[in-house]
Amino acid sequence: MFNKLFGAFSKDLGIDLGTANTLVYVKGEGIVINEPSVVALNQKTGQVVAIGNEAKKMVGRTPGHIVAMRPLVEGVISDFEVTAEMLTYFIKSVHSATSQLFARPRVVIGIPSSITEVERRAVRDAAHSAGAREVYLVEEPMAAAIGARLPIQEAVGSMIIDLGGGTTDIAVISLGGIVASRNLRIAGDRFNEDIANYARDEFKLLIGERTAEDVKISIGSVWKTNEVLEGTLRGRDLVTGLPREVLITDGDVRAALSKSTKAIVEAVKATIEDTPPELVADIMRRGILLVGGGGLIRGLDRLLERETKMPVYLVEDPLTAVVRGTGIILEDLDGLREVFIEDDYDIPPK
Repeated sequence: MFNKLFGAFSKDLGIDLGTANTLVYVKGEGIVINEPSVVALNQKTGQVVAIGNEAKKMVGRTPGHIVAMRPLVEGVISDFEVTAEMLTYFIKSVHSATSQLFARPRVVIGIPSSITEVERRAVRDAAHSAGAREVYLVEEPMAAAIGARLPIQEAVGSMIIDLGGGTTDIAVISLGGIVASRNLRIAGDRFNEDIANYARDEFKLLIGERTAEDVKISIGSVWKTNEVLEGTLRGRDLVTGLPREVLITDGDVRAALSKSTKAIVEAVKATIEDTPPELVADIMRRGILLVGGGGLIRGLDRLLERETKMPVYLVEDPLTAVVRGTGIILEDLDGLREVFIEDDYDIPPK
C-alpha cells in the first residue's frame, strides 16, 4: 500500500553521480538536471549555503568560514552527509512542491567500476537518506554502453572508455557482463592538476583550478596538429607575489598532460591484453567507444587509435552517455536486471 502511495507521488530517477557533475534523468521526461557536484558549506553553522551551479560560482571566492567542496573525490563519497544533502536537493528539484513530502522514488545510480563494497554501501545509504525507496547500482561503463545503444546483451564484444572527472573506466562488455576492465583515478580533474603544476614549475605562476580547467577546455590537446592554439594564464607570480599573465600554447598543455595520457593509454592496452581473442576480433571490427567529458579533449581518439591499432569513436553527446543509460534501464528494470550490482538486502525479488 505504501509503495503504491509513494509511487503515485514519485518520479523514478536515473542519476550519474559524478565527481565533477551530477546529471539526473526523470523517467518519461529525459535529462532535467546537469549541475556541478559542488556544495558550499558554512563551517560556523554546519548548514549548506548552496548546491550545484550556485556553489561552483563560489569556488575560490568564499570567506574563510564558507567552504565550496566536492563531496565526491575520484568517484567515491568523501563526505556522506554532504552527499546525502546534495542528493536530497536534486531529488526535491524534480518533484513539485505538493509531492515533495511523499517523494520516495526508485533510483538507478551509475558508479565507477572497481569501487569497494563499503564504498558501494555508502552510495546506497546516501540515496536512501535522500529519500529513495529502492536503489539500483550499475557500473558507469555498463550504463554508458547502454546509453550509447551498444548490444550489451548479445554474444559480441564491445569496448568502452569512460573518461570522467575523477575516474577513467575502461571495460569490455559481452552478454550483459563486464569481461575485462580497468579503473584509473586519472581523469579530467587530474588534467587540471597537471596544467596547474606545469604553470607552477615552468612559469613560476600559481593558478587556480578553474583557470586550469578553462585552459584545458579552450586549447587542451593530446595530439599535435598544424594549427597552433594559444591561451592566457593569469595568476600570482611565485617570485614577486604580484599578479602576472603568460601566454600558453596547446604544445604546453600536451607536455603537461603527457604523463596522465600515457597512463590511460597503458591501461587501455592492458585491458585489451586481458580480453579473449574472439572479443578482441569483435572490437577490431566494431571499434572502441569513447564517452565522458574527458573524452572531449582534442586528439584523444586519434592518440588511442595510433596506440591500439583500432578505430576509436567519440559518441554523440559523450557527457550524458551514463545518465542516458540509467534512463534506458529505468524504462526496462526487469529486462536489464542482470546489469545491476546486486546486494540481496536492497534489490526486491522479481
